[in-house]
Amino acid sequence: MIKNVMVCVTQQKTCDRLIRQGYEFLNDEKGELFIIHVAHYQFKFLGNSKEGEALEYLYEKALEYGAQLTVVRSNHVLDTLVDLVEKYKITDIILGESGETMDGNNLIQQLSNRVKKQAQVVVIPS
Repeated sequence: MIKNVMVCVTQQKTCDRLIRQGYEFLNDEKGELFIIHVAHYQFKFLGNSKEGEALEYLYEKALEYGAQLTVVRSNHVLDTLVDLVEKYKITDIILGESGETMDGNNLIQQLSNRVKKQAQVVVIPS
């Protein structure tokens, strides 16, 4: 079975551990590694040098791990992630632990519910 792993990252350089986890999760199996960053429209995007550095860093990590980097702007992060799961035939999603409360209604829980027939969501503790 082909395993396509999607790693959801922010612009923080700490996302290296998530990318590494995704790469290890693929574990030499057939499939691809996708690094995904969804930027909300209300946030500046490449408006300052730090964002440019962060994007360059993600690009370098994608090259290092043989991954495909996708950066998307959207006001509907959840819908965009679900669309990408379908588009890339994702089987596994790697996410960092959210600072949001686990009241069953945070982004991770909503994503898990929407993609459960196609992909498993793996949350990496911070």
